[in-house]
Amino acid sequence: MSIRQAFAPLVDFAFPARCPSCGEGVMGSDTHWDEGLCGACWGRLQLPGQPSCRNCQIPLASDELTAERICRFCALDAPLHDGIAAATIYGPVSREILLALKHAGRFALAGPMGRFMALRFAAAGLGELVDPLVMPVPLHPTRLWKRGYNQSALLGKAFARQQGWAFTPDALRRIRRTPSLDGLDRKERRDVLSGAIRTRDDATASIAGRDVVLVDDVVTSGATSGACVAALKQAGARRVVIACYARVAPAAEPKPAFIDDDPE
Repeated sequence: MSIRQAFAPLVDFAFPARCPSCGEGVMGSDTHWDEGLCGACWGRLQLPGQPSCRNCQIPLASDELTAERICRFCALDAPLHDGIAAATIYGPVSREILLALKHAGRFALAGPMGRFMALRFAAAGLGELVDPLVMPVPLHPTRLWKRGYNQSALLGKAFARQQGWAFTPDALRRIRRTPSLDGLDRKERRDVLSGAIRTRDDATASIAGRDVVLVDDVVTSGATSGACVAALKQAGARRVVIACYARVAPAAEPKPAFIDDDPE
């Protein structure tokens, strides 16, 4: 038994943990996947299932099933990425956890969230990755200074550690701030992000010919992650897959407030 395990009951008694989704108190021995969700919220957490699009993990309705198992969005506009692995489907529970991480400063949540992303990664069926590099979606320097941390970088670090893969937190950089994408369609969002993200010159050599796992907190339209994938493919990446904590289903679009594609 470790020191942490030995003193856990005392710590729980003196400083009872709170569920990051509903705020109810939870005991360490009863928490789920080390994130501190209470039993009720764990039961309401939506996980990706089948059938889903083999490209982007968007859930498919029975009348959307095809032999190719591709959603209408990917059929009309083939993505640059090589697959998305989402730990959860965006819903009331994952929303509160994401808000707590991104806007309430509870960055300690990133560790267990990133580890859960790693545990769920294999379920996406993206195939074997060869010695991949893990890197986060970058923030613009002014946003990073204002927030104090990049939530995607915190998730990526925990994810990479769980997988035993190399983590490169600054291989991508956002060279200009982008305006809010509220009210814009998918093409307009891509146009706004076009050229806004590039690879660092000194990182290109390490990216060329490699598999890359791009980590984001949540994927909605994919405009931001798509700009990252374009930069990585231009730098010579062999495959780029996206790992995110939550995938927003089309029925939830336009984007949930304060979550994805905000001006960074």
